[in-house]
Amino acid sequence: MTLFTGLSAFPITPADASGHVDIAVLTRLLERIHLAGADSIGLLGSTGGYAFLSRDERRRAVEAAMTGVGGKIPVIVGVGALRTDEAQALARDARAAGADGLLLAPMSYTPLTEEEVYQHFAAVAEAGELPLCIYNNPGTTRFTFSHALIARLAKVANIVAVKMPLPPESDFKGEMGLLRQETPKDFSIGYSGDWGAAAGLLAGCDAWYSVIAGLLPAEALALTRAAQAGDTAETERLDQKFQPLWNLFKEFGSFRVMYAIAEALDLCRIDPPRPILPLSVTERPRVRSALDHILR
Repeated sequence: MTLFTGLSAFPITPADASGHVDIAVLTRLLERIHLAGADSIGLLGSTGGYAFLSRDERRRAVEAAMTGVGGKIPVIVGVGALRTDEAQALARDARAAGADGLLLAPMSYTPLTEEEVYQHFAAVAEAGELPLCIYNNPGTTRFTFSHALIARLAKVANIVAVKMPLPPESDFKGEMGLLRQETPKDFSIGYSGDWGAAAGLLAGCDAWYSVIAGLLPAEALALTRAAQAGDTAETERLDQKFQPLWNLFKEFGSFRVMYAIAEALDLCRIDPPRPILPLSVTERPRVRSALDHILR
């Protein structure tokens, strides 16, 4: 699936304290990603705060995205929800708005079994009728997909990709080797966890689902293209420029840091949705310093 390859940029979804999306700001962020030449946009992913937005606001965000950049760059829309019927409705909304693909995480309050996750994904994939990427994100969902479950889901119509967390001991080649033995030849295997992107891309993963590309798309794309070209030295040089930022992501969580980056770059001045608190005034100079290290 060419849709789930290369650099997929995940922007924040700017919204006010009541959860009303600022369409003008969102459109500007998406246009920056398009102009930078990223391979796709990941709208309403974890960085996009999908779990904090109502169905109506998520629909508004997707419609605005397709009006602004639809047809110019592929748009993959996150459709995770606690209930299966709600996720199905979100998938239909995304399709109706013209989205190119879907991203689904197994949100839950009660811990889910593998069979429950399988049935949930199969139902949403059928309802959405678009290429769908499995979002394996145990850091937020507390559910970890087994290789067997991924292989089983890869046989379901419309499920064509997986977005993986960073593997233990950075064993990208080992993990991808096992997954590729168990999934169809054209099944896409990509990774999130920005600080492992360089290693994952050099190891041959299909996609980098990138947080920082949502606000620094050109810089993230340079790293992606160097790795895709097999230029290890240049990839490592660029990755080193990101290291202070990766450290902040690990310390505070990328979600909080991204809002501070947006303010530091004067792209927007919007706080993350409560109960998430913005970085303190004392921590924000570290964000500026990390950006200077990348942009100098």
